[in-house]
This record gives sequence, structure tokens and C-alpha cells, in this order.
Amino acid sequence: MVQQWPEGPAADPEAARERYDSDMRATRKAMREVIRADAPTAHLGLGIVVVAGVVLSCFGAPVVGVCVGGAFAALFLAAAAVMFLRGVRGRDAGRRAYVFTFGWANWV
Repeated sequence: MVQQWPEGPAADPEAARERYDSDMRATRKAMREVIRADAPTAHLGLGIVVVAGVVLSCFGAPVVGVCVGGAFAALFLAAAAVMFLRGVRGRDAGRRAYVFTFGWANWV
């Protein structure tokens, strides 16, 4: 079976590459929009973690609530370290690490 190309019978490899790159950019842009998180969403995630820690401390051992908070604190510190290694400094690094750590609340 002969494949039909939009460019005609003599397909141009550059045009095919440009079309592929354009499609990949559009797909990546759509994925970034889907997984985007922001600070208000991260605040909700932090609130959920605090409530879960308190509930676990009340109905279980207080150590369990501290472990939940400690796990998220460790995740935040690891994300902040990665931001530092990537060259992001100051408040922007803290904001990015915060959104990374607690931005999952966007899907709750």
C-alpha cells in the first residue's frame, strides 16, 4: 500500500519533521495545562496534610501524625534541594518546592 503524504508524492523530510515538531509542541503544551498546579491548590494540599496529621494523632498514636508531617517536610526539603541544584534561588525556589510538594490537591 502506498502511503499518502500531505506534501504530495515526493514527501519532503523537512516538512515532515516540522509537522512532527509542531505536533509534539502542541501535545506537550496540552499536558502542561492538564498537570498544572498553583499556590492556592498547594494551600489546600497543606491543609489536607495538617488535618490528616491531626486526625491520625487523635485516633492513633501521636507519632503517626508526626510521621505524616515529617514525610511531607522531607519531601519539601528534597524538592527545595533540587531547585537549588537546578540554579533556582530565593522565594521562587521555595514557591516551586511548595507547589511540587502540595500541588497534588488539584486532583482531590
